[in-house]
Amino acid sequence: MSKAKEMLSGVYSPMCTPFKDDEVDYAGMEKNVDLMNSSGLKGYFVLGTNGEFKTMSEEEKFKLLGVVIKRAAKDKVVMAGTGAESTRETIRLTKKAADIGAVMVSLLMPSFFAKKITDEVIIRHITEVADASPIPVVLYNNPSVAAGVTIRPDVIRVVSQHPNVAGIKDSSKETWPENVVFNSSGFSVLAGSAGYFFDLLDKGGTGGVLSLANVFPDACAKLYNLYITGKKEEAVELNNKLLDLNKKVSGTYGVAGVKYAMDLAGFAGGVMRRPLGTLNAEQKKTLEADLRGSGFLK
Repeated sequence: MSKAKEMLSGVYSPMCTPFKDDEVDYAGMEKNVDLMNSSGLKGYFVLGTNGEFKTMSEEEKFKLLGVVIKRAAKDKVVMAGTGAESTRETIRLTKKAADIGAVMVSLLMPSFFAKKITDEVIIRHITEVADASPIPVVLYNNPSVAAGVTIRPDVIRVVSQHPNVAGIKDSSKETWPENVVFNSSGFSVLAGSAGYFFDLLDKGGTGGVLSLANVFPDACAKLYNLYITGKKEEAVELNNKLLDLNKKVSGTYGVAGVKYAMDLAGFAGGVMRRPLGTLNAEQKKTLEADLRGSGFLK
């Protein structure tokens, strides 16, 4: 197994950025990493959608990345989101993340001129970034936050052959069944949601970046370990419980729900950065009751 393949086999937490009074709560992130270090997670994905990276300044982003890198246990892989609207800027941010200590980067596709982002444009962008990057590149397919820009099989067929393109985090329930067929010894396909994590593993995928891992990292890592050790019945049972939880947390309330669930579980979730807000009193009451009723919330 290649080093990149090994690093992408398992469960990552797409780290939420805790905010307090609309400022980044760096101490809160330190607390979260310290707590997650003892879990079975493979690593941490910083500056992704759950991290609200679009709301942050470059100074905030890299300070937060530095906090995670500094606090992460030696067995945890730190992957940084460095996608930008231009290839030039993506390369600059990628090199900066590598200099700070990230060992992999994740690239959300450019989308401002979505109608002009063809497969050809995507292939050229990925190839040029991968050529310039000093660390492995992981693609991030999330049309819902990229104006519909989608990494499809025709793109993966080409870029998966690049020695520095290590895999893809597929957060599209529509495309992952097509894209998972490209999972190979040199290219890993990871689920971007607990909603189809088990199914992706069953079709040959290697891991997942799961928002629910921010709240219940041990349970998410346990599901992966049960599956790869052949304990299928136990894995199916746990997966069904996590599917229900995922619908009640991020499926219903999005990142705000994940953050409030984190607070209940003893992590620093905090609020969303404005203009977005937190859950209202009734939503909090419902979510807390659901989590306590699940048996996962201690």
